[in-house]
Amino acid sequence: MAQINKSSEYFNTALYTGNYYTQSITGVNFQPDLVYVKGRNTATRYPTMFDSVRGATKRLTTHSTNAEDTHPTMLTSFDSDGWTTGADDQTNGSSETYVSWNWLAGGTAVSNTDGDMTSSVSANTTSGFSIATYTGDGVNGSTFGHGLGVAPKVVIIKCRSLGTEDWHFWYNNSTRLNLNNANIGSAISPISTSSTLVTTPSSTNDSWNGSGQTYVSYCFAEKKGFSKFGTYTGTGTTDAPFIYTGFKPAYIVIKSSTYGGNWLCFDNKRDSYNENSGNPLNINEANPEGADPAYQIDFLSNGFKLRNANGNINNPGETMVYMCFAETPLVGTNNTPTTAR
Repeated sequence: MAQINKSSEYFNTALYTGNYYTQSITGVNFQPDLVYVKGRNTATRYPTMFDSVRGATKRLTTHSTNAEDTHPTMLTSFDSDGWTTGADDQTNGSSETYVSWNWLAGGTAVSNTDGDMTSSVSANTTSGFSIATYTGDGVNGSTFGHGLGVAPKVVIIKCRSLGTEDWHFWYNNSTRLNLNNANIGSAISPISTSSTLVTTPSSTNDSWNGSGQTYVSYCFAEKKGFSKFGTYTGTGTTDAPFIYTGFKPAYIVIKSSTYGGNWLCFDNKRDSYNENSGNPLNINEANPEGADPAYQIDFLSNGFKLRNANGNINNPGETMVYMCFAETPLVGTNNTPTTAR
């Protein structure tokens, strides 16, 4: 299994200021296949996803059930060191600040016939990330191929063709990415994954397998030294949990699995030092970031530690689910140890 020694070749965060003209967003270090953009200082800039499989200009928003639509001025191209935007307030408002989270998949998609439903897949087996699109067949428990060669731990699915269907995020239960609700639990049967397939729930639903409807899925397999997905239990005290990841984090998403809290994103570019100001962005809302010490998190050489008792990230007895991607592996092949920021 290939080892990742430079995480920024597979995931990177870019900050920029809009100009309302054509602008190249650079410094990503690779040509991204998934670009996730969020305005930082304006309350009307919603979190927006673009990917290379669906194609440039094709927008999905994670704060809503909206269907995919085409916006020719938001993301106009995926480039060798980032991407290009045009004159659009959502991605390039004049003098507004933005963050772009960027992942590398496998470039041009290929047809995958492993499952019941043929998928178009861009997969990076080194970093454990793939993008798959497919058309539903309306059959309970149908499968589609994800292309990773190992079973993914996190699967996200969104119906592209209907504007009424939630985003579904599966780790240990289904949770809706566009809402701040608790997990759905037994109301939706679980998915299952193998080294080749995602098996959709055994109940037919337009959210993941409506006949003739189109879908996109983002699949993440855990990779030592690069990505970690898991849960922890909140303590509700300032003596908060430490979560071991085996690497220095670059990007963390936290959501209470059993409590109605927001999906909170933290990264190493907007807050670059510990005892930070606590600037999470909600990916289920259009709200701007705002400094709040109740959300402070230390990014350490081998994981992260919560510093406060805020209920959204450290509610007593609540199960919190997290996704984390690396800035630096704990020790790479050059044997150079990493340190906390």
